[in-house]
Formats: sequence, structure tokens, C-alpha cells
Amino acid sequence: MAVKKEQDASTEERILAAARIVFTRKGFAATKVRDIAAEADINLSLVNYYFRSKEKLFEVVMAEAVQKLVFEIATIFNDTQLGIPEKITRAVNYYIDLLLENPDFPLFLVNEIITGDDMFTRFAQQNTLFQSDLIRQLFAMKEEGKLSVHPVHVMMNVIGLVVMPFLARPILERNALVKDGEFVKLMNERRTLIPLWLKGMLG
Repeated sequence: MAVKKEQDASTEERILAAARIVFTRKGFAATKVRDIAAEADINLSLVNYYFRSKEKLFEVVMAEAVQKLVFEIATIFNDTQLGIPEKITRAVNYYIDLLLENPDFPLFLVNEIITGDDMFTRFAQQNTLFQSDLIRQLFAMKEEGKLSVHPVHVMMNVIGLVVMPFLARPILERNALVKDGEFVKLMNERRTLIPLWLKGMLG
């Protein structure tokens, strides 16, 4: 029995690992179950046995990705003991760590937000990301005249300054603007630079 459970877990993980690759490469709409089976090098019937459908498998993969992207950040943004600079610094460090480990996440989410069911928004709402204490702090600064720009500019810059380099990485590397191994070094430098740039916005 224990051996079968281990085999089941191993097979499920092989399918999930293959699904992450194929969904990222092709998007949900263009992906076929047979593509995932071929990537995992297993029989097509096994994918259907473990996950029943492409939709169920995608839901698992998407939920896994969004949970990593949303839950920890919601915890940081809703920590009432932290000021805005500390929240931004922690969020930047968390996202850089996560995306260096999972560099396909940005493309995967962008594809699905544009073309598929926006599970990211639903998870973000469930975790009060869009009504977080950080949002409240930024709007309070705006009302007090301490922030000269719309608070959403700050949020867009946090996202853009962290995520955009990962989306641009293939272009930068193909054109030799970033050499082998240099991208990670640049992203680690941005751990310090991004909070400094955003501090300029906050006055």
C-alpha cells in the first residue's frame, strides 16, 4: 500500500511538472492533454485518471502559482506593524526570490489574465490584497498631501519593477545586453535599488 501511494504521488508530480511547462509554453487554450502526457512521458489515460480533465489540471497548477504569488504578499501588505517602506522592501525581496526560482510565473500569469479565467484576481480578492493595509496607508498619504501621485502608481511600479525584467530577460540575453549569469546578479542588485526608487515617489 505504501509503495502504491509513493507511486501515485510520483506520477501526480510528474504530471503537474509537465503541466506547468506546457501551460506556460502554450497557454491553457492551446494545450492538449496529450501534450502534457508527452511532456511527462506517460500514457494519456494516466493524466485523465489522476486529474480527470485539462480544466481540473490547470486549476491545480494555476492555484499553486497564484497561492505562491498572493498569500505571502497579502500577509506582508496587511501587517499593521510595518510602515510602507518596510512592506515594499519585504515584498520586493519575496517576489525576486520567488521569480528567480520560478522564472516562468510572470509569462504564465500574463497569458492567463489576458486570455483565460482570471484566477489571480479571485485569489487576490480572497486574500484582501486589493484592500490591504498598504493600500489604506497609501491613500491616507494622498489625502494628507504627503503623496503627490495616485497611490496606484506606487503599486504599478512595485509590480512593474520586479516583474518586467523577467518578461524582458529573453530579449536582453538574445541581444547580449545581459551575459550568462548576469541576470541573477542584476536582480539581486534590484533588491536595494527598487525600494530606493520607490522611496523617491513617496517623498
